[in-house]
Amino acid sequence: MRPDQPPTDPDVDLHVPGQRAELRQGTAGLLAAVAAGGLVGGLARHGLAVAWPHPPRGFPWATFVVNVSGCLLIGVLMVLVTEVWRAHRLVRPFLGTGLLGGYTTFSTYAVQVQQAVAAGAVRTGLLYLAGTLLSALAAVWAGMALARLATRSKPRAGRSGREPT
Repeated sequence: MRPDQPPTDPDVDLHVPGQRAELRQGTAGLLAAVAAGGLVGGLARHGLAVAWPHPPRGFPWATFVVNVSGCLLIGVLMVLVTEVWRAHRLVRPFLGTGLLGGYTTFSTYAVQVQQAVAAGAVRTGLLYLAGTLLSALAAVWAGMALARLATRSKPRAGRSGREPT
């Protein structure tokens, strides 16, 4: 990393020897946390897709609801783990990358847009394309706002886990 370049992950500073060692030692646990979360999230998404199928020309409500609800939860989670909790190092990889990453499915969203257009439902495809994008962004913002509102009376821990002075 160049000195003029911001860090890829602001929670990790490779100039701190303890964090470098933790990254080397914690790879297996990190991968296991992401995989376990992904399994649970993917199963939840699949269950909703099976329970709520849609015809080729119809609006894919299951995927829409999964992506928007997942984005709302990602907004809540990011506020909690960066502003409220002093979370274990595997909480964000398990819940964020794994569970919510496995739950949400923007690749399926892209394929479903293409399938709707190919089936002649251009209006549905374009509505789904724009509606998901706008709703997902709004959901992240709403999740962050709701989490901050719900936790504003609680003292916030700084990055070190100590109360701000």
